[in-house]
Amino acid sequence: MGGDNAPDAIVHGAVEAISKLKYLQCVYLVGDEATIQRELLKFPKIKLDRLKIVHAPEAIGMNETPAKAIHKKKLCSINICMDLIKRGEADAMVSAGNSGAVSAAAVFCLGRIPGVLRPAIATVMPTRNSSRPLLLLDAGANTDCPETWLAQFAMMGNEYSKAVLKQERPVVGLLNIGSEDCKGNDMTKKAFQLIKKTNVDFRGNIEGHDLFLGNVDVAVCDGFVGNVVLKTTESVARAVSYWMKEEFLRHPIRQLGALLLKGALKSMKRRMDPEIYGGAPLLGVPGAVIITHGSSSYRAIYHAIIAGCAAASADMATRIEQSIAEFDHNSEPAVGDSALLNGVKSGIRNSESKN
Repeated sequence: MGGDNAPDAIVHGAVEAISKLKYLQCVYLVGDEATIQRELLKFPKIKLDRLKIVHAPEAIGMNETPAKAIHKKKLCSINICMDLIKRGEADAMVSAGNSGAVSAAAVFCLGRIPGVLRPAIATVMPTRNSSRPLLLLDAGANTDCPETWLAQFAMMGNEYSKAVLKQERPVVGLLNIGSEDCKGNDMTKKAFQLIKKTNVDFRGNIEGHDLFLGNVDVAVCDGFVGNVVLKTTESVARAVSYWMKEEFLRHPIRQLGALLLKGALKSMKRRMDPEIYGGAPLLGVPGAVIITHGSSSYRAIYHAIIAGCAAASADMATRIEQSIAEFDHNSEPAVGDSALLNGVKSGIRNSESKN
């Protein structure tokens, strides 16, 4: 029921998924039953036996405060989706609704993977190398992050890049204002030293112009920076598309050139299309939770369902738990580093006791 184009884009995307993905056993459509039934009438020629409706009498709006909303609206569609995962009836969930509410409901209902301090939203972005997309995290779940969280984001992103994006040895970079070790604020300097001690292939600091070159597989940052990067990138892509159309229409000769370049322009548009990357997984919770853009079309929902299947099949929870446990067990602090590593272990213990 969430998103600018709900419910028709959500229902259409689900119908597209069961029509094309033969391995997909079932899709639950969670929301107002009567509304969903009306939407399904638009597809009289599609066999809908693998679609099931789960009625949710409440929905959380995009402008509602996440934590308050999920506690106040116990029977909202987001909470019911999480409960389906918790009971083992669903392997993954997809939502184009209030991303803060999805993140909060995941933590409250599913908990966190043992050892994980904070879940992070990981967004897949295109690069110059079509076979090497970039994973950016955190993309908005945590605006203020200590260095221990960033180190865990690096480990979680590394595991997702290997398991789902099929990068054999992902290269991880810390997004900063300069590539030198000494650059950045106090938090990024500490994060740099801590990420070096993890089991990831750490390149060091990277800058904004490194993101789309295809030389880095995982870019780590706090949620404030990540969300600004994500939305700025989307805005620039739309602006470039607008400028190109405007310039091509200025003169008949240019219009002829555009016609000759039609195939190339379509290919470029597909490579820049954020909808084909399937939404953003919430890493750090036991279950595949995929958050899509609020303006998602049915194509974005379809690809998000594919991403959910991939994340569930890869058993990301086990991979992330093992990675963090291995770091915690094998860390051998050098002189002067013991306080830093003890901070990670203390943070994990405190996190688990609260959870």
